Amino acid sequence: MIVDRLHNHKLYPLGSAWQLAFDFLLSLPPDAEEKKYPLLGDDLFAIVMSYQTGPPETAEIEAHRKYLDIQMVITGEEGIGWCQADELEIDTPYDASKDAELYKRPEHGLLRVDLFPGNFMALFPHDAHMPSLMTQEIPAFTKKVVVKVGMHLL
Repeated sequence: MIVDRLHNHKLYPLGSAWQLAFDFLLSLPPDAEEKKYPLLGDDLFAIVMSYQTGPPETAEIEAHRKYLDIQMVITGEEGIGWCQADELEIDTPYDASKDAELYKRPEHGLLRVDLFPGNFMALFPHDAHMPSLMTQEIPAFTKKVVVKVGMHLL
C-alpha cells in the first residue's frame, strides 16, 4: 500500500503505466463524467463513480489479483480500511471475472486511512481494503476515481 499526495507520485518509480495513470489523475476535473475511461484498453483504465459513504458494517473488504488500484477522492471524503489479505478469512472466493475476493471483517487489525482531494492510495494484490467508509459520524457524498493498472505493467 502507498498513501501519499498526488504531486509525490514520481517518488515511486513504477514505470510508464504508473506515470500514465497519474497523468490522467492530475488532469481529471472535479466535474468529470461518471464512467469508465480506457487508458490502455483492459490493461489500464479508470472508473469515476460517486456514492454516499457509510459505516463499516455496510462495507465489504476486498482484494484484487490482476490489478493495482489507485484510488483518489475527487470531491468529498472517504475512509478506507486496510489489512494484509493473507491475515483474513475468505468470505467469497476469488472471482476472476470481477477480479475480486471478499473477506470476513476482522475483529481488529484494520488500519484506517482517510482520503481527501489531493491524496491517493495505491493498493496491491496483497492489500485487502474496505472503501466507502464515513470519515465523520454521518455519511458524506463522495466522488472518486479508481485507476486499475494491470500488475504485468508494473
